[in-house]
Order: sequence, then C-alpha cells, then structure tokens
Amino acid sequence: MATPSSLAEREVPAAFADYQIGAAYDEMFRSSNRPRSHYRSLFTKLQSLPADELKRSKQEADLSFFNQGITFTVYGRKEGTERIFPHDLIPRIIPCNEWETIEKGLTQRITALNLFLKDIYNDRKILKDGVIPGETIYTCKHFRRQMRGVKVPRDVYVTVCGSDLIRLPDGNFVVLEDNLRVPSGVSYMLTSRKVMKQIFPVLFRKYGVKPIEHYSQALLSTLRSLAPEGRSNLTIVLLTPGVYNSAYFEHAFLARQMGIELVEGRDLVVHDNVVYMRTTAGLKRVDVIYRRVDDDFLDALTFRGDSSLGAAGLFNAYRAGNVVLANALGTGVADDKAIYAYVPKIIKYYLGQDPILNNVETLLMTEDAPRQHVCANLDKYVVKAVGESGGYGMLIGPHSTSAQRDEFRERIIQDPRNYIAQPTISLSTAPCFVEDGRIEPRHVDLRPYVLFGEKVTIVPGGLTRVALQKGSLVVNSSQGGGSKDTWVLQN
Repeated sequence: MATPSSLAEREVPAAFADYQIGAAYDEMFRSSNRPRSHYRSLFTKLQSLPADELKRSKQEADLSFFNQGITFTVYGRKEGTERIFPHDLIPRIIPCNEWETIEKGLTQRITALNLFLKDIYNDRKILKDGVIPGETIYTCKHFRRQMRGVKVPRDVYVTVCGSDLIRLPDGNFVVLEDNLRVPSGVSYMLTSRKVMKQIFPVLFRKYGVKPIEHYSQALLSTLRSLAPEGRSNLTIVLLTPGVYNSAYFEHAFLARQMGIELVEGRDLVVHDNVVYMRTTAGLKRVDVIYRRVDDDFLDALTFRGDSSLGAAGLFNAYRAGNVVLANALGTGVADDKAIYAYVPKIIKYYLGQDPILNNVETLLMTEDAPRQHVCANLDKYVVKAVGESGGYGMLIGPHSTSAQRDEFRERIIQDPRNYIAQPTISLSTAPCFVEDGRIEPRHVDLRPYVLFGEKVTIVPGGLTRVALQKGSLVVNSSQGGGSKDTWVLQN
C-alpha cells in the first residue's frame, strides 16, 4: 500500500512537469520529484489544486498588494519608477533546527560588529593590534571622523540590521553581506505574511508557522530602550527622505504600525542642541529618531551642505546626547564589502569565538596576487563595489560580456580599494509560480532582520528575495527581483 509521502513523490502535478534541479541546493526537493519532509504538505496541496487555482490565487495576491499600495521605486527607468512589489505565491519553508543556527549566528555577528564599531570610533584597539589595517578603515567612504569619541547610547551602534544569507550547495547557510546603515524590505516581509495567511489559511495553520507580526512592536520597544536617560513621555519619529524615496511605502507603513510620526527634515528644527518637531500645537521635543536617511544627508552643517533631507544642527544635538539616532552615524564602515572579509577575525577578536555562520570567500583587490588572479579570470568571479547596495556596481562574471569584463578590469586597476571579488556561487533555488501556470526553480537568498537594544531580537523569518528572471543570480528588487513569504516552523 502506498504511503502519503510516496504518493507525493510519485504523482507530479503538471505544473511541476518541467521542474529541473541543477547543481544548486533546491529548497523543496531532495532530488527530482522527491520533496523534502518539511515541504511534503505544501507539495501535496499544490497537487490537489485545479489547474487554474494557482493563477486565481496569484491574481488575488497581486490585487491585495495593489490595494495596499505595496510599491517600490526603480531609478533610471524611462517608462516610470513606481511599481507593485513582485511577490511569489509559493512560500519558502525553514525547519526550526536550521533557524536556531541562523539565530545564534546572527546574534553573534551583530554583537561583534557593535563592539567593532565602538572600538574604531574610540580606542581603536583592533587597529593597534594589527587585526585590520588602519588604511582599510580610514579609506572607507562611510567612515565618519566626526563620530570619534561620541558617546552612543547603550553603546548600540546598529539598532536594525538586515544580513543577507545564502545557502550553499551543501545545504549550509553563509552570510553574503551585512546591511547596517538603513536596511530596507521588512515591510514586504510583513505584508507578504498577511496576504499568504489569507490565501492559504488552512495550510498555514497546519504547518505551525512561527509568527512575525510582532516585529513593529519589537522595533518600537528597541527604540524606546535607547532613549536618553531621564526622559519620560518619549517622542519617537521615523525620518524619511520623502515620497520620492524607493522605500517610502515602507517608511509610512512602519510609522503607522508603530504609532509614531513620519517626518521629513523640514518638519524638524534644532534649538540649543535639542531637536523639535513642528506640530499644529507648536514645537514638540523629539527623543529618538529612527532615521531612513543616509549619513551624508542628515545635517547640512556637518555633512553635505546641499542637503535638505535632514535638519541643520542635528549632529550637534546627537553628540550632546539630547537625541538618539538609530542606526548610529558611521555604521556603514562595518558593512563595507572590504571590511566584510575581516568579519570572522572581528568575531574572534572581540568574542573569542569562531563564526557560527561563515563568510563567502572574499578576495581583496588591494592585494597584488588576488587582484592579478581575478583580473585574469573575471569570467569566474562576482566583482562588487565595496560601498554600493541594491545590486548596483556589480559584475557577475559568468553572465557578463567581454566588454563588461574589460570595463571592470580597468575599474579594478584604477581603484582597487573600491572592489572585492567572490567566486560565483549558485544560490539555492526554490519553486516559483511563473506566468504561464508552471512552477520553476528560481534562485533565492534570505534577509532576516535583527534588532539590537537591551537585547537581541530576531523575528523568525525574514525577506526571502527571489531572482525572478530565469537563471539570474540577482535578487534585488531594483534589478528585477521579487520576494516570497518565509515560513519558519515551530518544531
């Protein structure tokens, strides 16, 4: 007599008929038509759906995203910038034991990176001990000399972190990069979950998925924990660059979820090193600013003089301890892609531990031998500009043209500090619903969100980003990527 699992492995729905498993780790299948144990219920569900049911569910999901105004902005496109965020219907499922490892690894990582930031802006012991070359720090475009000696509340530099994880072909997770300045995407994680619970309510309950809905309140509690001492009746605001920013939907969404004011720079004024918010009832003191504005634009008196996105005098108020900025200024030095190569040493130096989550092998172009090797083999490497994000400033060697490789070779030679190289890694694949009704594998990564205040809080899940274009390894929404819900199981 056939068991349910053997039936699930044998009876392949038409949607999966052309599903091809390659060299990458596949999240759903162990081998062709053989789902992993934690995916069997989902696989069985997909088998039972009529041919047009997934299409109808996809239309329902898209309509929900449209009605909620869940958008992002793509810069530099003539046909228009505002788009509904692409969402895939099939959830990614992570067993609880794998999540426990991720949680421990990210807690270790953010703890070490906070200690690193405190050190380089104060005692600089790690530089004096020769663990990291001082030149690498001081030539980083995100290093802020103005932050030297500034007392940061609770010594917390990184309040919100979004580290990007990928799964190797052997099934292990590694950290691809850290996002410590103004990491985005958490609103898509939260809204995606809401939509999926509406579309697959029975399946969701059956799986026993860990909740993520408390993220906004956890963020608010974390921001409160950093407030200046002696202040009651706290005023916390979210500072946005405005409606033309690519993540404006997220800024408005999070402010609404937390019940705090969404402000722009023109709404703030600084008097006697104290920050106030303009209201219809007059000026109101601000205690904590969750800022979604980059360092350079926060204060025209200290940084870029042509910026109107921040508030003049904000840095002096911050330095005086009268207002908290989350994340702290200068955190970008720790997510510089050249500094990334040293994170295992940073963890060892400050915590005396080996990394729980490893790095991807990273070659620094400032070193002669690696640079010469990479320049001679650009077709085998991914080359990244150290200070860029969003998939910009990057060459994916195997998918590049000869002209593109020549251009990047010249860039590397002219400015080696600005580039690192990593071997081309095939990100794991997960099943995705494509337009003509079939299900095909697409490459994915995972961005969990880490909150750091009095304690470390990581909601169980994250933003699974999907390279929606067949064969693509670029998951960024600005480069044609989308997302899917991430289900972390209770047991």
